[in-house]
Amino acid sequence: MTVNITFPSGVRKRFPTGTPVQNIIADSGFSNKPYPLVAVKVNNDIASLTYRLEVNSRLTPVFLNSREGANIYRRSLCFLLTIAARELFPKQRLVIGHSLGNGYFYYFVGKNEVQSSELKLLKEKMAEIVEADLPIIRRVIFYKEAVAFFKRNNQPDTSLLLQHQNEPKIPVYECGSFLDLAHAPLAPRTGILKIFEIRKYASGFLLRYPDHDRPDHITAFRDNPTLFSIYREYKNWGSILKINCVGSLNTLISKGEIRQFIQVAEALHDKKIARIADQICEKKEFIRLILIAGPSSSGKTTFSKKLAIQLKVLGRNPVAISLDNYFVSRELTPRNQDGNYDFEALEAIDIELLNNHLLKLFNGEEVSMPVFNFHTGRRRSRGVQMKLPQRSVLILEGIHALNDRLTPLISRENKYKIYVSALTQLNLDDHNRIPTTDNRLVRRLVRDHQFRGHSALDTFSMWESVQRGEARNIFPFQDSADSVFNSALDYELAVLNVLAEPLLINVKPDSPYFHEARRLSSFLSNFKHIPIKLVPEYSILREFIGESSFKY
Repeated sequence: MTVNITFPSGVRKRFPTGTPVQNIIADSGFSNKPYPLVAVKVNNDIASLTYRLEVNSRLTPVFLNSREGANIYRRSLCFLLTIAARELFPKQRLVIGHSLGNGYFYYFVGKNEVQSSELKLLKEKMAEIVEADLPIIRRVIFYKEAVAFFKRNNQPDTSLLLQHQNEPKIPVYECGSFLDLAHAPLAPRTGILKIFEIRKYASGFLLRYPDHDRPDHITAFRDNPTLFSIYREYKNWGSILKINCVGSLNTLISKGEIRQFIQVAEALHDKKIARIADQICEKKEFIRLILIAGPSSSGKTTFSKKLAIQLKVLGRNPVAISLDNYFVSRELTPRNQDGNYDFEALEAIDIELLNNHLLKLFNGEEVSMPVFNFHTGRRRSRGVQMKLPQRSVLILEGIHALNDRLTPLISRENKYKIYVSALTQLNLDDHNRIPTTDNRLVRRLVRDHQFRGHSALDTFSMWESVQRGEARNIFPFQDSADSVFNSALDYELAVLNVLAEPLLINVKPDSPYFHEARRLSSFLSNFKHIPIKLVPEYSILREFIGESSFKY
């Protein structure tokens, strides 16, 4: 039996069925590149180089300097670190936390501090494994064998995750005597993983990695203690409730005890929002403008509405204004490098008019709020008349809200900045985190379909542009926020998977986004289902799934 393989050059060749990819990539389309080949796309699905070809396939290289290649490199670095830690400290549990800058926070369970000498040993052991250039091989093992292995090797979260699955064959990656679950492709050999940094941080340390566009360089570390403190607070909360991995969440669902956990998670949200409202009102003589920003699908709109309620409880009169109505006319809108209108550029907003209106409103004057017509691309100068009531505070939400260039005429002491993001504290298991970006992407997939009629393909096609805009306009200013609100709900992916799965199935193998759909579908399959009806109507999650008590 043979299969037809089409190379990037267009050349087609026949190979025996079951031939590993790494045996047939000598074609010129896979070599003579400045960066290593870390994986391939087999009919638009990303696979490791040890993948065995069983059907006619078109192969596309995935190099280290691509976005997909960078993700593989980061996962492989985590795999490398876990091997080193297991060899050096076999009785300790190393757990991955959330991302911080270009790195991941790690800690040892039950250890208040990691010594510098221990980090030095880790770095040296990782370098030793890189120098050995060991193969990283994907294979499958029997379910019972996998459960027994992870129990025996002090990986209870991994074992618990498997207990809620029923696949007879479990994919794993193997390097020497070390095994770990195969959630996504890894690099073919340890020798590729030369660029990394180990840095002591808080009670643990950071494993830092390079940018995807500069894979041979580690950027300078930029700390964000506020963001880290929010993550740590939620991680501690998860530990208290004993829900810090997907396996423990699934156990709660299986026992029929998830309703109370949902109520507690929602109550925590409300408590945090109330606390932010308290902080604003403590400065009631100064705060005139609340500025809210966050990446796509972080739940900013519902957060703003819930914050307004808490402010009313404290006697303030919150008034929301829409930044969208301050767009400049279409012909004045700047263009991006592709020649298209760049509506996310700060210059797409009439900053002078916005600030003029804000100052007049603060002085008790009445202004005519503009109304922007997105169909004509023009702004109607005379719209709704507005004058602020007594004890008022303005709420302005938008991607540039944390950038002081948006409100240069407003004194800093009169502004209160809030950064909103979905910082999930759940892990799949000790060694595999749930990326904040994936959480938001699943939210957006569902919301775009529910309220905008978009397919998963539509959302995937926009996502890279959305991420570029976030990196340019939001993330550089997140550490200027006075408060950070974590909009993640530990139970939400067990709700969203019910709605997301049918959308992902509709992305077919002939689509360039097939690999993303497959990856997300595989990721969501780790969660048991929670009925949508259990989500409270006031929840931030309702912004994405519908039937919210708030009007949008």
